[in-house]
Amino acid sequence: MPFDLPELLRPYLLPLLIAVPLAILVILISIRRGDEYHRSEFLPSRFEPTQLPPAAAGMIVQRVPAMPVPVQPKAPLPVMVVDDSAVVRAKLGKLLQSAGYQVVVARDGVEALDLLGQQHVALLITDLEMPNKDGFELIADVQGSLDTEDLPIIAITGHEELQGRVHQVQGIYGIFKKPWNDRDLLKRVEALVSLRRPAPAQAA
Repeated sequence: MPFDLPELLRPYLLPLLIAVPLAILVILISIRRGDEYHRSEFLPSRFEPTQLPPAAAGMIVQRVPAMPVPVQPKAPLPVMVVDDSAVVRAKLGKLLQSAGYQVVVARDGVEALDLLGQQHVALLITDLEMPNKDGFELIADVQGSLDTEDLPIIAITGHEELQGRVHQVQGIYGIFKKPWNDRDLLKRVEALVSLRRPAPAQAA
C-alpha cells in the first residue's frame, strides 16, 4: 500500500525539497569562506611587501645609496728653481711648495739643463749670476732647444746692472730683484704655469 502524505503537507513538499539543499549549500559556502579568511590572517600574500616581516619589507623598499665616485687629485705642477745660493733655493722652495707646486732645484745652469732633460717642468725661475753656467747662458740653451723653447722663464737677480741686460733677452716673462715680494712672485708664477704645453705621453 503506497505511503500517502496528508493533504495539508502536499503544497509545502516542493518548496521544502528546493529550500533544504539551497540552505545546505549556503552553509557550506559560508564555512569555506570563513576558513579562507582565517588562513589569510596567518599566511600573508606573496605579492604584498607591506605584509612581509619588517626586515624583509625594508629590504624591498629601501634604496641603496649610490657609491661616491672618487675624485682623483691633480698632481702638483713642477717648477724649477736655479740658484747657487742654498738660502735662496730654500726660501723659494718653501714659498712655492706652500702654494701647492712641486719644486725642482738646481745649483747652476749645468745641473738645470741635466734635470730638464729628465723631466717636464711648467716654469723656470733662475738666478742670473752663477758659476759654471750663468743664467743668461741657461736661458739661451733653454730657448734654443725644441723641447724647452716654450718654457716660461722668470729671472731673479741681486744686481741692478744685470736687470738692464736681461731686458734685452727675449722670452723672459718677469724680472725680480732680491729680495723679492712673495705675493707678487706667486701671482706671476700662477699666471705663467698654464702657458707650458703638457708633456707628451710616453708610449707604453
